Amino acid sequence: MVLPERKLESIEEFVARFPYAKEVMIDGTERPIQRPKDKDKQKSHYSGKKKRHTRKHLVITDQDKRVLVLSEARVGKVHDKKQLDEAKLVDCIPDEIPIHVDLGFQGLQKEFVNIKIPDKKPRGKELTEEQKQSNREKSSERVKCEHTISGIKRYKAATAIYRNRISNLDDRFMLAAAGLWNFYLIAA
Repeated sequence: MVLPERKLESIEEFVARFPYAKEVMIDGTERPIQRPKDKDKQKSHYSGKKKRHTRKHLVITDQDKRVLVLSEARVGKVHDKKQLDEAKLVDCIPDEIPIHVDLGFQGLQKEFVNIKIPDKKPRGKELTEEQKQSNREKSSERVKCEHTISGIKRYKAATAIYRNRISNLDDRFMLAAAGLWNFYLIAA
């Protein structure tokens, strides 16, 4: 009961599985892997953001810092929004529940009505004071997701450079760490 879901199929499934979720936050996290020997794998796993070879997960959390959904690991080159679009996770969240995201999901607000995203600074201009204040408020809500990810990453098996040759074992480590984090929240 503490392991997060891997995939959602419908809004009804979300409501049945997470009736306590009043708001959700979505963010991506990367974990380093050993540099692949194969040239094509090197290229696909290289994350320009982290300047190293990584695998990436999307984490959906609620207002109480519980991990609701942990996506399957993808190569580090995939952008957060593209990974979210391909997993179709936002489609399964009811419109009444606000979804807080960061600027890595730019464009999502055009597709869904319940997206809360910070204002982007216009090129060559500055944000107004109202926009800056709005961004601070949105950031204070979204920080819960960052705290959840840091709680998951307290387990070194989920953060250290993955060197094992067993396929997708790093994905299972991340799932187990997320389950332990949820258990810690329930027990506390």
